[in-house]
Amino acid sequence: MNEEKPALTAPPPRNDREPADTPSSAAPGSYGTATDGRPAASNAPAGRSALAGWSMLFAVAAVAAAGWAGWQAWETRSQAAGLREELARRLSDGETIAAEARGIARQQQETIAALQGKLGAIEAKVEATEGQAAALEALYQAFSRTREDEVVAEVEQTVVAAAQHLQLAGNVQAALVALQAAEQRLALQDRGQLAPLRRALANDIEALRLQPAIDIPGLGLRLERLLERADAMPLAFEGQLPAGEQPEAEAPAPAGEGDIAARALEFGRALLADIWHEVRGLVRIERLDQPDPVLLSPAQNTFLRENLKIRLLTARLALLARDGRTYVADLAQARLWVERFFDLNDERVQATLAELQELQQVALSTELPALTESFAALRQLQSRGRELAPATAPAPSPAPAGGAPAPQR
Repeated sequence: MNEEKPALTAPPPRNDREPADTPSSAAPGSYGTATDGRPAASNAPAGRSALAGWSMLFAVAAVAAAGWAGWQAWETRSQAAGLREELARRLSDGETIAAEARGIARQQQETIAALQGKLGAIEAKVEATEGQAAALEALYQAFSRTREDEVVAEVEQTVVAAAQHLQLAGNVQAALVALQAAEQRLALQDRGQLAPLRRALANDIEALRLQPAIDIPGLGLRLERLLERADAMPLAFEGQLPAGEQPEAEAPAPAGEGDIAARALEFGRALLADIWHEVRGLVRIERLDQPDPVLLSPAQNTFLRENLKIRLLTARLALLARDGRTYVADLAQARLWVERFFDLNDERVQATLAELQELQQVALSTELPALTESFAALRQLQSRGRELAPATAPAPSPAPAGGAPAPQR
């Protein structure tokens, strides 16, 4: 019952090259088969038409793809051109901004340099102002200082001078005089708050009075006399014979001619003295435990005396410096040289040795007081004054325009 329907196909195009025997027209009712029962010759043109359709479709698609690609390329090129223009514009803007920034930085540097100059001038003015303020403060403190503060300051200076006399020169008398002057200065004030300081000064004065008195100037003068005597003392090998051993001068003959007995007696005594002198000269007694005097040349003699002077000078310097060890060592060496090289029978040498021994026995290394009580009392008074200063000191009056503050009295 299924009837086959012929496919609707477009009439094939005419082909001028068809063979002459192709029928010009076909029967209306025969589409699919020929008259002789074989397939129609129009199947080949139908396949070609389908192939041409697909080709057309592919061509359209290719054209569409090419157009889309061209459009994309054009759009990309447009975007790249826009980006280049934007980049060029921004670069130009950046260069403009950089130029403006350089100009602003230059202006700021100039401004900073000007500000630094002004700041330096301001700092100089501030330092000058601070110096003036310090000077004004010192002036104000000097004007506002009470009489008691002045007395305490004077006493402190006196005590410091006394301590310097003790430590540097060892001069007990000068330190004692200074402390007594400070104590008298406090006695004139008669204030109760100064009583501890006065008591401390009295204790230090008593301690100085108990110190053994050493006459430093007198000892220095004695050493000075020894220096002058060093050139006059004779050396040991220059010593003279004792007075008893010197040959006696012949006594003058008596004037009377008749006193023959007296003259004979005198002649006999002289003869016996000469004989005894000659007999004593035959025997010589020497002590072997003592060396012979050292023989010195004139140059060595000069060097010996100069070295002795140098020892005495260093002993004098040690005396002034209260250096007991150096003082004793120099005097001992000077005494040893005098005993060895100089004539011990001479009175000047003996006096020099005795004086050197006395000077050597002087004790210089005595411990002197340090005036600690007086300094402690001064520090206590000063600390109390600093604690009471904020409550009792008057307030400074306001400074007038263009001038320094006027201190109150």
